[in-house]
Amino acid sequence: MSTDTLAGQSQAATELHAIDGEAQAHHGPWWLAALTALGIVFGDIGTSPLYALQVALKATGHAAPTTEDVLGIVSLVFWALTLIVAFKYVALVLRADNEGEGGILALLSLVIAKGDVKRRLPILVLLGVAGAALLYGDGVITPAISVLSALEGIKVVEPALEPWVIPLTLAILVALFLIQRRGTAEIGRLFGPIMCLWFIAIAVFGLISIIKSPQVLRALNPIEAAHFLADDPLISFAVFGAVFLALTGGEALYADMGHVGATSIRRAWFGLVMPALVLCYFGQGALILRHPEAADNPFYKTVPDWALTPMIALAAMATVIASQALISGVFSLTRQAIQMRLSPRMPVIPTSVHAYGQIYIALVNWLLMIATLAVVVMFKSSDALASAYGIAVSGTMLITTILLYRVIRDKWHWPPLAAWPLIAVFAAIDATFFAANATKLVEGGWLPLAIGAFVCFIMLSWRLGNIEVQKRLAEVSMPFSDFLEQVDGMLVARLPGCGVFVTRSSDRCSPMILHHIEHNRVLHENVILLTVVPTRRPRVPVSERLEIHELGHGFHRVTVRIGFMQRADIPAALRACHKMGLDFCKDKLHYYVGHESLVRRTKASTLSPPVWEAYNFMHRMSMRAADYFHLPQKQVIEVGFRLEI
Repeated sequence: MSTDTLAGQSQAATELHAIDGEAQAHHGPWWLAALTALGIVFGDIGTSPLYALQVALKATGHAAPTTEDVLGIVSLVFWALTLIVAFKYVALVLRADNEGEGGILALLSLVIAKGDVKRRLPILVLLGVAGAALLYGDGVITPAISVLSALEGIKVVEPALEPWVIPLTLAILVALFLIQRRGTAEIGRLFGPIMCLWFIAIAVFGLISIIKSPQVLRALNPIEAAHFLADDPLISFAVFGAVFLALTGGEALYADMGHVGATSIRRAWFGLVMPALVLCYFGQGALILRHPEAADNPFYKTVPDWALTPMIALAAMATVIASQALISGVFSLTRQAIQMRLSPRMPVIPTSVHAYGQIYIALVNWLLMIATLAVVVMFKSSDALASAYGIAVSGTMLITTILLYRVIRDKWHWPPLAAWPLIAVFAAIDATFFAANATKLVEGGWLPLAIGAFVCFIMLSWRLGNIEVQKRLAEVSMPFSDFLEQVDGMLVARLPGCGVFVTRSSDRCSPMILHHIEHNRVLHENVILLTVVPTRRPRVPVSERLEIHELGHGFHRVTVRIGFMQRADIPAALRACHKMGLDFCKDKLHYYVGHESLVRRTKASTLSPPVWEAYNFMHRMSMRAADYFHLPQKQVIEVGFRLEI
């Protein structure tokens, strides 16, 4: 291979790296990666002690909690953290990475990558979409309950300040959403140390309380949890749903894996987070054993008076970080949905050239803000919000368990005798949590389900509409071999230069080209038929990203494969094509982009009226293809044509 060829391929690789848009941030010392994980991943589960035990004790219905209540609930929290978070997620689910990426859509793309797609795709897609949709409901509620529960500590310092809790919560949330456009690059390095200080503080105060009442350590024995569950099944069932609040950040560990890596998450969890959470929950239990009246706010009442104000400030910062992490997670989830054709195109703005995963999506940001503020005004307290909180995450956790079974059997090739018992245990626990939270449907659980149902309808409508459009495009196009035989007779001239037709069809002649030739009767002497193909992989390696075929008569077909965590940058891909031998790509390029005007077929359409209306509206409001593919505006020609679906 010649030196010039090697140099050209190297330059092509450099151009293709521009498509990635962002670089992974897994490099550096292990302790720095673990510290970063504290700031990005553990904010949600790390702030659960603010309200989880308080809500669980209230669910017993007892005016003053008994010793059996305290020991049983603390034991339930401990073993739930151990089995679900430590074992299921940290030890097992984090292994189910899709080339380093996690989250429900990444897991979905992993399990449908191989196998009998016709048989398994519909139910798996439905499950994955439902899980992702429920996370949007969680994204609305988490910022509200986190910030609200932190600021409710003001009432402990000065009861007269209680009327200010909601206004201050709204102000902090508005400020949080307003700064999303700037991204977290500038303040991201502060997140880890703040969360590290938070976990150390809750661990120290919890340990001090345990020393005063060491009998709380009896809760380490699972028999205490079993006795509590068996004593009164109805009360136990209600408490079980409240105990789940201690696990609500578990799904985030998996969703944010691509930001910091599984190893960093494991080190941070076992090295600091889990010990701190256990000490904090046991410390709250020890306090209530001494002072049952402290059950109304056990977290802040474990804090000495001299540290109360600083702890409220630290809690406010921790909850803002927790909210920030979840908002960023919703942005990442939306980008994955766009690339997997589950959502219409919308502007995705990178906010950092160094930190992987830091993006901004304006429409999602403002919709989240409006919904979150409305939730605070509607529910007014963290206790009331807790009723709406668990059902969305428990549903997603159950779906994750179902999809995990496919990974264990298809990817890891576990024998059924090993896979079934393990998944059965996880599914039983997740299903019980979901059922317990479902009892709070009327009290507020309807909210995340309503949000999830709406998002699920939107995603499925977009997917079904796209499938129908693809079918119709295939019907009104012609085989490319037939087109090549007829093209010379259809044209009056071939113009100098290169025309790039961005088309969905990778094997037929797009109606956009036929429409252009019918009206203009000319083509450039060099024509590139370019198709961007989203894959089920997070990132497609440079060596596999471009495929070039010469078709004859001056036509070339270029296929650009991208992962669902990469951006579709067509000019960068064409610069790489030039380095790989398509010399005419160095000239000024003219980009042709189709713009379909959709009309519903009244009799033959397979789309129901609601799905058609939703898809047509999203199609009209979707981001222009030229902007999504980063095409230079002055070189773009839009070719409009009518398409009946």
